[in-house]
Amino acid sequence: MKRTFIASALLAATAFAHAAAPASDTTIVLVHGAFADGSSWSKVIPILEAKGYKVVAVQNPLSSLADDVAATQRVVDAQTGKVVLVGHSWGGTVITQAGTSDKIKALVYVAAFAPSEGETTANLGKDYAVPPGIATLKADAGGYLWLPAESVALNFAQDVTPAEKKLIAATQGPIAAKAFGDTTTVAAWKNKANYYIVASKDRMIAPELEQAFARKINASVTTLPTSHVPMVSQPAKVAEVIIAAAQR
Repeated sequence: MKRTFIASALLAATAFAHAAAPASDTTIVLVHGAFADGSSWSKVIPILEAKGYKVVAVQNPLSSLADDVAATQRVVDAQTGKVVLVGHSWGGTVITQAGTSDKIKALVYVAAFAPSEGETTANLGKDYAVPPGIATLKADAGGYLWLPAESVALNFAQDVTPAEKKLIAATQGPIAAKAFGDTTTVAAWKNKANYYIVASKDRMIAPELEQAFARKINASVTTLPTSHVPMVSQPAKVAEVIIAAAQR
């Protein structure tokens, strides 16, 4: 009886260690979009960490596609084990270009652009009506685009608390307008497992365009009734998709 108990305990411990391995060996790298910074993932990060994943949020300079790709690839290169690369909005273009490493087991697009090689982000929505939020963009003297606080509240993050809207407006990262004209040269989604979160109430990227991206990249699709920032308004649902990608 004692030997049987010890054997059972060892088997159970081995099974537990095997089950825990994917989390301890997988890093989640989060790539923010335009008009944002790494803090846009602040609600998702604790959920992922509680599941045992290492999480790193990239801080994109938003000065060009090449600069953002370089920032993302530095983070990916620094990780051991496998990586799930997650991109929000403009971050989708970034992970499409940056996500070619063999370390990357899956790509997760969160209300994000998913270009093919040879495309610019600026041209991706040409067959759709201009989203309400895009029509409100302002440019500074240096050619960087930003969103007025009232548009953040109405178009970018209409389903979060008033305090969160103010914080998003205050911490937004303006993006160089020319970045949207930078051309991708690869499409990492062609050789990776792909997940896509469609934000059905998005006013920055047409939800119909998001659905088209998801079909194009043959993604596992989750649709959430949110604004452009589901990671803020429904972080648990976003984390579920990322965890599914990490556990594949």
